Amino acid sequence: MKRGTSIQLGCFGLAAAAAAAAVATIAAQQPPVSPPQAAAQPATPPNSYMPVTVTEEFGVVMNRMEADKPSVMARQESLLKQRYDLSDRPAQGVTQFRGKPLQEGVRALLPAGMSWARLSEMTPDEIRARNMFPAGFLPLPHVNQPVGGMVFPKFEIDELKKQENRDLTRFDLDFDLPERFLPEFPPPMFLTTRPDLGDVSKGRLITIDNFFETFNGILNPKDLDGLRLLLTPFPQQQFNMTNDRNTVRPHRGVACFDCHANGHTNAAFHLVGDIRPEASRHRIDTVSLRGVNIQRLFGSQRGLKTVEDFTEFEQRAAYFDGDHVIATKKGVNVLDRGLQVHHMAEVQELLDFPPAPKLRIDGKLDPKKASAAEMRGQAVFFGKGTCASCHAPPYYTDNLMHNLRTERFFKPQMINGRLANQDGPIKTFALRGIKDSPPYLHDGRLLTLDDTVEFFNLVLELKLNDQEKRDLVAFMRAL
Repeated sequence: MKRGTSIQLGCFGLAAAAAAAAVATIAAQQPPVSPPQAAAQPATPPNSYMPVTVTEEFGVVMNRMEADKPSVMARQESLLKQRYDLSDRPAQGVTQFRGKPLQEGVRALLPAGMSWARLSEMTPDEIRARNMFPAGFLPLPHVNQPVGGMVFPKFEIDELKKQENRDLTRFDLDFDLPERFLPEFPPPMFLTTRPDLGDVSKGRLITIDNFFETFNGILNPKDLDGLRLLLTPFPQQQFNMTNDRNTVRPHRGVACFDCHANGHTNAAFHLVGDIRPEASRHRIDTVSLRGVNIQRLFGSQRGLKTVEDFTEFEQRAAYFDGDHVIATKKGVNVLDRGLQVHHMAEVQELLDFPPAPKLRIDGKLDPKKASAAEMRGQAVFFGKGTCASCHAPPYYTDNLMHNLRTERFFKPQMINGRLANQDGPIKTFALRGIKDSPPYLHDGRLLTLDDTVEFFNLVLELKLNDQEKRDLVAFMRAL
C-alpha cells in the first residue's frame, strides 16, 4: 500500500492500531539457559473510526497523492479494458430524451473460448468452479477503493466551475467510465405538478445561481426553499475546509444536486457509508430521483423508509462515510427535520419520470403505437423473463429488496482493493425511463441495457434466446 494514502485509509477504518509490544515469556519448567521466546504478534484489530488528528502537513500528503494519481488511474483503466468493450457503438434509431445516443450491445467480455449461449447452459457451480463468470459482471471497485469518496464526471465539474466558481476536481483521482456510457447532461427535469411544461430546466443545469429565476412562479415558497437547500453546498468528507480533504483549496462542499443533477443522475459515484472494512464497501452509482413519490424504500441497501429519512441520513452520515465523529470536525450540516428536511423532501417528491408516449395508463404498451419487437419484448418481460415479478407496472418496481446471490457464480477475490464476495439484498429500482439512466445495477457494473439483460439471463438462469434478449432490450427502451 502506498504511503500517500495513509490519511484516507485511516478515514475508512483500515488504519491499524499500534501493535502491542512483544512480550518475552519463559516457561517455569525451562532451564535458565533457554532463550526467551517472543509472544505471537497480535492480529490487527478491526477499527470502525477515522483518525481525527492529521499528523502530516497537507502539502506533503497532496504532493504524494498527486504523484500516485497516474498509477491509480492506469490500474483502473486497465481493469475496465480487461472487463469491457468500451468502443463507441451507438444504437440506431433510439436516443436519450434530449438526443444523446444510447450505446448498444453486450459490453462485458467473455472468457476466452466461451459464448453467451454456452455459458447460459452451465450451472452456477460449474461457472464458479471453472472461473467462467464474466469479469464485467463482478462488483465494480471504486477508482481507488482504499481511499474512496465522491467522484464526479468532468462535464459536471466544468459546468459548476463556470456557474459557481466551485471546483469538484480531486487532486488524487478522476472519474473512470467513458462519457458515452453516462446519462445525457444536463438531463431534462420534469415535475408531477406541471407536466404541461415538459422539461422545466430548459436544457440548463439547475444550480444555486439560476434556480430562483427558473422556478419562481412554478414552485410554491416552501418548495423553492427546499430546492435552494438541495442546491446549497455543504461540507463533505473529501470536499471541506480541513487539512484532510482531497481538493487543492479549502472547499465549501457538495450539494445534493451535484450528484442528482436536475433531480436525475450524472453517474457520480461514492462508496456506501454503512459497511466496514473498506475493502467490503460497495461502489454506489447515483440513482435517479425521478419517481421518488412512488417509492417506499430509499438507499440501495439501507432500506430507509421515507425520503425524509434518506435526505437527513445523507447530510448527517453518508456525506462523512457514516462517521459522526469526523463529521463534527469537518462541518456537518444538521438539518431541521420539521422545516428544512420537509421542504427538501417535498421537492424531491415532485420529480417525475420522462414522458413515455407508447405506454398506456396501466404502464403497458399501446399495441397501436409499439413496434413488433417491443410487443414481443413485453411478452418476454411478463412471461419467460419473469422480470415483472420484481419490476411490476406501472412504474416497474415492487418497492422491495432482493438478494440475487451472485456469489453462486464466482469465488471471493480481491479486485483493485475491492473484496468481491457478496452483494447482499439490493432494492428494486424503478424501470420507468430506464434508458436515460446508464450505467446499470447499484454499482454501475453493467454499461448497457444489453448487458443488463445478459446479466439477469445468467443470474436468474432464464435461458433466453438471442431474439428474446433483443426484444427485451427494445421493450425497456420504450418504458
